[in-house]
Amino acid sequence: MPMHFIFSDQVVLLFDFWNVHSPAGLVLSVLVVLLLAVLYESIKVSKAKLLHRALLSFPRKLSQQLIEDSDGESVASDLAQSHATSRWFLCHFGQSLLHIVQVVIGYFVMLAVMSYNTWIFLGVILGSTLGYFVAYPLLRER
Repeated sequence: MPMHFIFSDQVVLLFDFWNVHSPAGLVLSVLVVLLLAVLYESIKVSKAKLLHRALLSFPRKLSQQLIEDSDGESVASDLAQSHATSRWFLCHFGQSLLHIVQVVIGYFVMLAVMSYNTWIFLGVILGSTLGYFVAYPLLRER
Protein backbone atom coordinates (compact mmCIF):
# COMPACT_ATOMS: atom_id res chain seq x y z
CA MET A 1 0.00 0.00 0.00
CA PRO A 2 1.46 3.37 -0.99
CA MET A 3 2.10 5.93 1.71
CA HIS A 4 1.57 8.89 -0.59
CA PHE A 5 -1.45 10.17 -2.49
CA ILE A 6 -1.99 8.58 -5.89
CA PHE A 7 -4.44 9.14 -8.73
CA SER A 8 -5.88 5.70 -9.41
CA ASP A 9 -9.21 4.08 -10.16
CA GLN A 10 -8.29 1.03 -8.06
CA VAL A 11 -8.70 1.26 -4.31
CA VAL A 12 -9.89 -0.76 -1.32
CA LEU A 13 -12.03 1.33 1.03
CA LEU A 14 -12.83 0.53 4.66
CA PHE A 15 -13.68 -3.16 4.10
CA ASP A 16 -12.33 -5.94 1.89
CA PHE A 17 -15.61 -6.16 -0.01
CA TRP A 18 -15.39 -2.46 -0.99
CA ASN A 19 -12.80 -3.13 -3.65
CA VAL A 20 -12.93 -0.66 -6.56
CA HIS A 21 -11.52 -1.67 -9.95
CA SER A 22 -13.19 0.68 -12.44
CA PRO A 23 -13.74 4.40 -13.01
CA ALA A 24 -17.50 3.97 -12.52
CA GLY A 25 -16.91 2.24 -9.19
CA LEU A 26 -14.54 5.00 -8.16
CA VAL A 27 -17.11 7.68 -8.99
CA LEU A 28 -19.72 5.84 -6.94
CA SER A 29 -17.25 5.43 -4.05
CA VAL A 30 -16.33 9.12 -4.13
CA LEU A 31 -20.05 9.96 -4.03
CA VAL A 32 -20.62 7.69 -1.03
CA VAL A 33 -17.63 9.16 0.84
CA LEU A 34 -18.81 12.67 -0.08
CA LEU A 35 -22.24 11.91 1.40
CA LEU A 36 -20.61 10.49 4.55
CA ALA A 37 -18.70 13.76 4.97
CA VAL A 38 -21.92 15.76 4.47
CA LEU A 39 -23.64 13.55 7.06
CA TYR A 40 -20.76 14.11 9.49
CA GLU A 41 -21.13 17.89 9.22
CA SER A 42 -24.92 17.62 9.54
CA ILE A 43 -24.63 15.59 12.73
CA LYS A 44 -22.20 18.15 14.15
CA VAL A 45 -24.78 20.86 13.53
CA SER A 46 -27.58 18.73 14.98
CA LYS A 47 -25.60 18.20 18.18
CA ALA A 48 -24.86 21.90 18.49
CA LYS A 49 -28.48 22.83 17.82
CA LEU A 50 -29.76 20.31 20.36
CA LEU A 51 -27.34 21.59 22.98
CA HIS A 52 -28.28 25.22 22.26
CA ARG A 53 -31.98 24.42 22.49
CA ALA A 54 -31.46 22.55 25.75
CA LEU A 55 -29.42 25.32 27.33
CA LEU A 56 -32.02 27.93 26.40
CA SER A 57 -35.09 25.98 27.44
CA PHE A 58 -34.20 24.18 30.65
CA PRO A 59 -33.35 27.00 33.06
CA ARG A 60 -36.16 29.25 31.83
CA LYS A 61 -38.83 26.55 31.96
CA LEU A 62 -37.66 25.29 35.33
CA SER A 63 -37.65 28.77 36.83
CA GLN A 64 -41.12 29.52 35.42
CA GLN A 65 -42.49 26.29 36.89
CA LEU A 66 -40.91 27.05 40.25
CA ILE A 67 -42.35 30.58 40.28
CA GLU A 68 -45.82 29.33 39.33
CA ASP A 69 -45.63 26.59 41.97
CA SER A 70 -44.26 28.79 44.76
CA ASP A 71 -47.74 29.17 46.30
CA GLY A 72 -46.61 26.85 49.05
CA GLU A 73 -46.94 23.55 47.24
CA SER A 74 -43.53 21.89 47.46
CA VAL A 75 -44.89 18.72 45.87
CA ALA A 76 -45.51 20.60 42.63
CA SER A 77 -42.01 22.09 42.64
CA ASP A 78 -40.53 18.63 43.26
CA LEU A 79 -42.55 17.40 40.30
CA ALA A 80 -41.25 20.27 38.19
CA GLN A 81 -37.70 19.46 39.25
CA SER A 82 -38.24 15.79 38.41
CA HIS A 83 -39.71 16.68 35.01
CA ALA A 84 -36.78 18.98 34.23
CA THR A 85 -34.30 16.29 35.29
CA SER A 86 -35.94 13.66 33.08
CA ARG A 87 -35.98 16.07 30.13
CA TRP A 88 -32.31 16.83 30.71
CA PHE A 89 -31.53 13.10 30.77
CA LEU A 90 -33.41 12.50 27.50
CA CYS A 91 -31.61 15.42 25.86
CA HIS A 92 -28.26 14.17 27.14
CA PHE A 93 -29.04 10.64 25.96
CA GLY A 94 -29.97 11.96 22.50
CA GLN A 95 -26.76 13.94 22.30
CA SER A 96 -24.77 10.90 23.38
CA LEU A 97 -26.31 8.83 20.58
CA LEU A 98 -25.57 11.57 18.06
CA HIS A 99 -22.00 11.73 19.35
CA ILE A 100 -21.51 7.98 18.87
CA VAL A 101 -22.80 8.18 15.30
CA GLN A 102 -20.61 11.22 14.63
CA VAL A 103 -17.49 9.47 15.92
CA VAL A 104 -18.14 6.33 13.87
CA ILE A 105 -18.76 8.31 10.68
CA GLY A 106 -15.73 10.48 11.40
CA TYR A 107 -13.50 7.43 11.68
CA PHE A 108 -14.95 5.96 8.48
CA VAL A 109 -14.18 9.19 6.65
CA MET A 110 -10.69 9.30 8.14
CA LEU A 111 -10.00 5.70 7.12
CA ALA A 112 -11.25 6.44 3.61
CA VAL A 113 -8.74 9.30 3.36
CA MET A 114 -6.05 6.93 4.61
CA SER A 115 -6.51 4.89 1.43
CA TYR A 116 -4.28 7.62 -0.03
CA ASN A 117 -6.44 7.85 -3.11
CA THR A 118 -6.51 11.46 -4.27
CA TRP A 119 -10.04 11.19 -5.66
CA ILE A 120 -11.39 9.88 -2.35
CA PHE A 121 -9.54 12.65 -0.51
CA LEU A 122 -11.04 15.30 -2.80
CA GLY A 123 -14.48 13.74 -2.26
CA VAL A 124 -14.06 14.08 1.51
CA ILE A 125 -12.93 17.70 1.18
CA LEU A 126 -15.82 18.54 -1.15
CA GLY A 127 -18.29 16.72 1.11
CA SER A 128 -17.09 18.55 4.22
CA THR A 129 -17.29 21.86 2.40
CA LEU A 130 -20.76 21.14 1.05
CA GLY A 131 -21.96 19.86 4.43
CA TYR A 132 -20.68 22.96 6.20
CA PHE A 133 -22.19 25.25 3.58
CA VAL A 134 -25.62 23.59 3.77
CA ALA A 135 -25.86 22.70 7.46
CA TYR A 136 -24.40 25.61 9.39
CA PRO A 137 -27.00 28.20 8.32
CA LEU A 138 -29.55 25.96 10.05
CA LEU A 139 -27.99 26.94 13.39
CA ARG A 140 -29.36 30.45 13.01
CA GLU A 141 -32.95 29.20 12.58
CA ARG A 142 -35.06 29.05 15.68
